[in-house]
Amino acid sequence: MLGELTEGHHVSMGMGLRNQQPPAEEEPFLGFFRGGMHSELADYRQRRPVAPLRLPDGRTGWLLTRHDDVRRALADPRLVKDGLLSPLGFRPQLPPDIYAATAQNMLAVDPPNHTRLRRLVQGAFSARRIGRLTPAVTTIADRLIDELDTPGTHDLLAEFAFPLPITVISELLGVPAGDRGIFMGSASIIVSGPNRGRELPGAMIAMIDYIRGLVSSKRRQPGDDLVSALISERDGGDRLTEDELVSTVYLLLLAGYDTTANLIGNGALLLLDDRTRWSGVRADPDRLPQVVEEVLRYESPVQLGTHRVATEDVEYGDQVIPAGSTVLLSILAAHRDAGQYTAPEAFDPARERNPHLAFGHGIHHCLGAPLARMEARIAFSRLVARLPELRLAEGFAPRWRRSALMHGLEELLVTTS
Repeated sequence: MLGELTEGHHVSMGMGLRNQQPPAEEEPFLGFFRGGMHSELADYRQRRPVAPLRLPDGRTGWLLTRHDDVRRALADPRLVKDGLLSPLGFRPQLPPDIYAATAQNMLAVDPPNHTRLRRLVQGAFSARRIGRLTPAVTTIADRLIDELDTPGTHDLLAEFAFPLPITVISELLGVPAGDRGIFMGSASIIVSGPNRGRELPGAMIAMIDYIRGLVSSKRRQPGDDLVSALISERDGGDRLTEDELVSTVYLLLLAGYDTTANLIGNGALLLLDDRTRWSGVRADPDRLPQVVEEVLRYESPVQLGTHRVATEDVEYGDQVIPAGSTVLLSILAAHRDAGQYTAPEAFDPARERNPHLAFGHGIHHCLGAPLARMEARIAFSRLVARLPELRLAEGFAPRWRRSALMHGLEELLVTTS
C-alpha cells in the first residue's frame, strides 16, 4: 500500500476557540503504541478524542481518534507533510544526501510537488502492469503453500505472509531474487521508527545505498519492470530527478511489503480464530473481496497515518491544535467508532457499509490499493483451498508488534493437519 494509508465535515466557524492550552497530563510516546491496544484507543475516542501526546523529542503531538476527525484531517490542506516518511515527526540523524533520497516521494511532500510526483509515478504504476501480476502472485502463493503443507507447527507470517509481498514487490520493481534479503531486515527497522531509533539511521542508509545501486543497474540495462519504467517516465519534458526516483522506489519497497504482509497475517488470524469464517470463505470464495475490506477495517495493517504538521491553528472537536504542532491520526481507533460503523467491535465478514480509511483519504490515498487487495484475495483463496484443515497451533496467543506505524503480529503459529 503506497500511501496512507475529499471533503469531510468542516468545522463551523461559530464554535469559537476552546481549550487552547493543552492539558497538563500527557502520555509518553514510546511504550504507548503497541499492538492489541483497541481498549485504550476506545477510551481516548470516548473521553479525549483530540489528546496531547508527548513525542520522542519532547514536543507535544496531538492524537485524533474519531472517524470523522481522522477522515477530515487526512484531506485537510492546513495539515501538511514536512518531508519525511515518518508517523510522528521523528527525524533520525542522517547525512544530507540520504535524507534527500528518503524525503522526495509523493507521501512525504505537499502540492504542487505531490501533484507532479503522483502524476509521474501513476503513469508507470498502471492497471495493466498490476493486472499482469495476478498469475505470478498465484504461482508464488502456491509455491509457498507447498512448503507449508508438511506436518508440524509453522509460522504463517515468516513462511507465507511476509515472503509473498516481498516477492511480489521485488518482481514488480525488478529486484533480483538474490538481493531480496538485503532490504528485508532494513525495512523492518525503518517501519518500527523510534522504537528502534538507534538502528534506524543505519537501516535507512543501507536501504538507500541498495536502491541507488539498483537504479544505476536499471539505467544501464533497463527491463520490463517498474524501476525501469520510472527512469524513462516523462510528462512532457518533465521527469523524476535522481533523488525523487530513489525516494519513490524507497517508498514503494516499504509500502508494498510490510503493510501487505500485515494485511495477510491479520486476516489469516481472524479467519482461523473462528472455523465458520474459514469454512465460509472456502465454500464461497466470491465473498473474499468483502472479507478483505472487513480485515482492513477491523485489524488495519496501519496503526497511524504518517504525521502531519499544522500550518495554522486548527480546531478539531472542542480542541484548538496550535500552529506548528504534529498531528497523529489513529486509523485503528477510527475503525472502531460506533458513530460510523454498526457493531464496530464485531468482525463481520458480510459487512455491507464499510467506509474504512486503511488506504487513506484525499490526495494521499494509496496508489497501490488494487495491488494490496489482489494479493490478499489470492493469499486467502489459495490458503483455504489448499489447506482446508489449517488451524491455529494449540496454545497460540497473539502477540502484536511494538510499532507506532504498523499494526501486525509478531508470529502466527499454525498446524496443517
